[in-house]
Amino acid sequence: MRLDDKVIVITGAFGQLGRAVTAEVLREHAKAALLDIAIGDAPDGAHPWRVDLASLADTREAMDAIAARFGRIDGLVNIAGGFTWKTLEDDGDLSEWQRMYAINTMTCVTASRAALPHLLNGGGGRIVNIGAAAAVRAAAGMGPYAAAKSAVLRFTESLADELKHRNVTVNAVLPSIIDTPQNRADMPDADFSAWVTPQDVAQAIGFLLSDAARSITGALLPVTGRV
Repeated sequence: MRLDDKVIVITGAFGQLGRAVTAEVLREHAKAALLDIAIGDAPDGAHPWRVDLASLADTREAMDAIAARFGRIDGLVNIAGGFTWKTLEDDGDLSEWQRMYAINTMTCVTASRAALPHLLNGGGGRIVNIGAAAAVRAAAGMGPYAAAKSAVLRFTESLADELKHRNVTVNAVLPSIIDTPQNRADMPDADFSAWVTPQDVAQAIGFLLSDAARSITGALLPVTGRV
């Protein structure tokens, strides 16, 4: 499962899950390129790029710069996204549905499109998308988020089929509630021990990036703890 000298691009890299994935790929001896709209301090061995994933041109420029610096791109982890809880009755102008699609689905599509020429030029690679357990069965108030994450799952399956003969695998992990400070603040009465940690999810992603997962594509992997 080691990722020796592989070049891994991580979007949404400065959130809780992004930082955990960065730590995981660095631990496995990869080089990490960190993409985010707002960047922070990067750990040793990681290199940050400020990117607006709403812009295909901006994202292509970043991917080209990463490939020029490191010589190739071997993997892409699409973490950028966001969450909202909103019932249909409360969302008068439906703006949250559009926002969830833009930040969860289209960021994934845009980053994958921009990275794809480099993944193919390198003779193969890995794309790992972040879905959600809620995309399989959504509770009340999860409609906008779950619908956007459902689109990520169908995109994962479609792109995996498109690329299955070109040595690029495309998979998704489906976390349940991730144990982050924000989620603990939002749900103070929950059983935190049932949730998955960012490190749990990062290890599953690390596996899908590795050569050990070379024969897995189009998979939707639940990482749900005891939720």
